[in-house]
Amino acid sequence: MTTAPRASTIPVAPAGLSDRAKRFVEVDGISLPRQEIRRHRDAWLGHGIPAAEIDRAAAFQDRWGGLALPPAPVYEGGPRVLAADCPKGSADGGWSFPAGSCRVSMAYGFVIGPDGAFGIDAYRWTPLHASTDGWVESLALAAHAGRWAKTVTRIKGRAVESVDLNGYEPVPEVQGLTDSWWRGNDSLIALYRGEATGLDAPQCLEAHIYGGLDEWGLHGD
Repeated sequence: MTTAPRASTIPVAPAGLSDRAKRFVEVDGISLPRQEIRRHRDAWLGHGIPAAEIDRAAAFQDRWGGLALPPAPVYEGGPRVLAADCPKGSADGGWSFPAGSCRVSMAYGFVIGPDGAFGIDAYRWTPLHASTDGWVESLALAAHAGRWAKTVTRIKGRAVESVDLNGYEPVPEVQGLTDSWWRGNDSLIALYRGEATGLDAPQCLEAHIYGGLDEWGLHGD
């Protein structure tokens, strides 16, 4: 009696990521079995969910479903495993769907919004990055910068507003919206505003400053 070979747990990074993020996904990530959500299509259509929204969730699942990545430095680590689920409509007519379950009990969930942004759904919808690619790029950059920085400074609360970004340029690949990354001559700055915005809690503002970086540390690709 023969048995089917076990699927590899080593993920293949989706096309379009930076070299740094590809390495992060394929070296630090784990590929787990993913749910085939298309089997729910007829049932979801019967509940009034538009076909286009089901297709959008299925496309997310094809690209990211089943990918487990190391914890993020904020948001209690981010989703445990990226995975889409049933789309849900909002009062303003937009549709979103879950991006994966939380690692711990949280006051919000991780959601893909009507325009494809990756964000949190707390008291209000708060997009963090313009796409899931941006979220993964941010995770990869945090892991890279933390590995190569000579110093890491964490600032919390209203003091974040005083962080001087003069001479810094935004890091485009993270597709920052509420959250963003900034690159200077020898340092990187990550600004995390999602919880402060989504929970109306300015004390949750957070900035991480990675100092003493050389050219490789600043870019990593």
